[in-house]
Amino acid sequence: MSETTPRYRWTLVRAGLFKLDAGSMFGLIPRTVWSRGLEVDDKGRMQVQHNCLVLERVGEPGIGHARFALIEAGTGDKLDDKSRDIFALENRCIEQAVREVGYDPSSIGAAVITHLHFDHAGGLTRLCRDGEAPDWTGPAGGMAGSRPDHGVKLTFPNAVIYTQKREWEDALANRSLMTRTYFRDHLLPLSQRVVTIDSPAPFAIGATPDREERPELPFERRESELPNLPGVTVFKVPGHTWGQQAVKFQDEAGRTVVFTPDVMPTVHHLGAAYSLAYDVEPYTSMLSRQWFLREAAIGDWLLVLDHEPGNPCQRVTANNKGWFDLHPVTDIRGQLG
Repeated sequence: MSETTPRYRWTLVRAGLFKLDAGSMFGLIPRTVWSRGLEVDDKGRMQVQHNCLVLERVGEPGIGHARFALIEAGTGDKLDDKSRDIFALENRCIEQAVREVGYDPSSIGAAVITHLHFDHAGGLTRLCRDGEAPDWTGPAGGMAGSRPDHGVKLTFPNAVIYTQKREWEDALANRSLMTRTYFRDHLLPLSQRVVTIDSPAPFAIGATPDREERPELPFERRESELPNLPGVTVFKVPGHTWGQQAVKFQDEAGRTVVFTPDVMPTVHHLGAAYSLAYDVEPYTSMLSRQWFLREAAIGDWLLVLDHEPGNPCQRVTANNKGWFDLHPVTDIRGQLG
């Protein structure tokens, strides 16, 4: 990026701990391998986190540009008790987390979501409180099956929502291995606020790349700058979903920060074959992880991992084994715990 590229002050916010089945989180990797150094509970679940970022533009944002933006929104408060128990959801959500670090939800002018699974987009809406008129009323989503209609409010009423066009279309059509992850009450209330981006894919549709093959287009040609967030770009990282995206910006210290989606949700998912059982295309996830880590090492990216419960801020270097190592970064703004 040039010296004139807009920079952003950023704060890591934690929108709540939860748990996911560890075997599912590591796909074909045997338990004897993934369990080294990883604790699970009596139900075989590992601890994960809803990591999100609040961005604040350094200097005047300009007409039509957002001063404050959100990356990722977590699960929110709308799931039923059965769902909350399955995932051991902490009683906490993005609205609370944003307020705790000094921002009013109504001041957020843009929200960038990596993909629209409930644990990433659910927090964009919330349950109505006493005396509030709903922004949308419809069926309640969750693991408990059909429930009565309920009213929801937009958590960030002035925010434009950015997601990839393919992701929005797949979410509305419920194209996922998981039958209950694209919930209608998480999506339909956003329909008038969503702006879709159509970034070029790393490989042509229908192509079957070799394991070591690099993307056809150079990375710079696969980035898309967001309309009201100059200097903030998104790019597709397919595999977990076809339309999954990462988010890239330059911070006030001049570092290139990349919010990393479920291509590598925790520090334990560094390995080439460490794809999730939830991925629509595990092979594509493996390819994406390889080129993503290569770009991170070359560009000296500071990664923020979306589900790491410890320190999600990591740098990447190539090692002498033909793969990559992670290095924790501690000089960041915001809370780590």
